[in-house]
Parts: sequence; structure tokens; C-alpha cells
Amino acid sequence: MEAAITSFARLWQRFTLTRYFAASVIALGVDTLFFLILHAAGLHAATASMLGYATGIAVHWAISAHIVFPDKVRAGAALLRQRRVFAISALVGLALPGGVVALATQFGASPLLAKIFAVGTSFTAVYAIRKWGIFR
Repeated sequence: MEAAITSFARLWQRFTLTRYFAASVIALGVDTLFFLILHAAGLHAATASMLGYATGIAVHWAISAHIVFPDKVRAGAALLRQRRVFAISALVGLALPGGVVALATQFGASPLLAKIFAVGTSFTAVYAIRKWGIFR
């Protein structure tokens, strides 16, 4: 039984990208849920969207720190720096799709195709920043 648990733990450690993708899906769900709740409660859509996004980022940090990259979290002042850079990476993840869509549509791509490419680009860029920059 112990060997099976050890094998599963090793397998789980190998799939960082899978765990990160799951964390992103969960964070997006929380973001969207908070947006819908806050907007239904009467908050302006843009404000509700920003608060939902901030909540999703907090959830993503918690999952990333405890499940995706658990052995890479720092302590003390280094932890504060990690959190700040994580938040900055979230802003990159927010801004990058807009730039990619603007550029792609300017060169004639359909908006939907541009958006799909932008989401993939943003996901890949932010994952790389977090894996090799924040949680190295």
C-alpha cells in the first residue's frame, strides 16, 4: 500500500502543468461566480468583474502555493515578494489577451480566432512566468 501511495505522489509531482490548468479552471470559476453574485447584487459590471478577478487570483495563489508548486513557496520577505510578482503576473495575464486580439484583428484575423489564440498565449506566458520565475 505504501508503495502505491509513493508511486501516486511521484506521478502527481510530474504533472505540474495539469495541476496548474486545474487551478486556472477553478480560479476562473470562482472569478465568474463572484462576478455574477456581485453584479446581481447591484454592483456595476466593471467593478464586479475586477473584484471577481481579484478573488480568482487569490484562489489561484492558494492553489498554486499549496498544490501546484508546494515545495517552491518561500518564507518571510521572500514570500511577500513572491506574492507581489504573482499579482503582477496576473496583470500580464489580463493585459496580454487584449494586445494579442488587437494585433491579430488588425492583421485580418477573425475576432474569435484571435481570442482563442490570445487565451492560449496568455495561459502559456503566465504559466512560464510562474513556473520559472516565481516558483523556481
